[in-house]
Amino acid sequence: MSDDPKSLEELRQILATIKTIAVVGLSDKLDRPSHTIPAYLQEQGYRIIPVNPTISEALGEKAYASLRDVPVKVDVVEIFRRSEDVPPIVEDAIAIGAKVVWMQSGIVNEQAALRAEAAGLTVVMDTCMGDTHKLLRAMGKI
Repeated sequence: MSDDPKSLEELRQILATIKTIAVVGLSDKLDRPSHTIPAYLQEQGYRIIPVNPTISEALGEKAYASLRDVPVKVDVVEIFRRSEDVPPIVEDAIAIGAKVVWMQSGIVNEQAALRAEAAGLTVVMDTCMGDTHKLLRAMGKI
């Protein structure tokens, strides 16, 4: 259920098995969390695909205007957008066959989470993917 926080083991399982993360709202501004967190994840070996119609590339990868434009298989859709902007992103995540929708810290949309879960996706809300990875790495679990 979307209102149940994921256990650390569930989050470890996600981070240990994924390879490609499409980051909706990735910024080319170096000081923003929407840049620094994907950059950290890229350094950890994940392929980061920027999804932002206002930039042409970031982190050495071509940026795409929408998830539906991404030409490769995406495991996780990481969202750096306002909570009210999440529903159409979830619809796109479902359409492209993503396994996980991960809403960063401060981003919560229960209705979109329920829609994603109903379509078979795992949902993480209001949780920083970078901080979660760092914690698991410090614990020697990833």
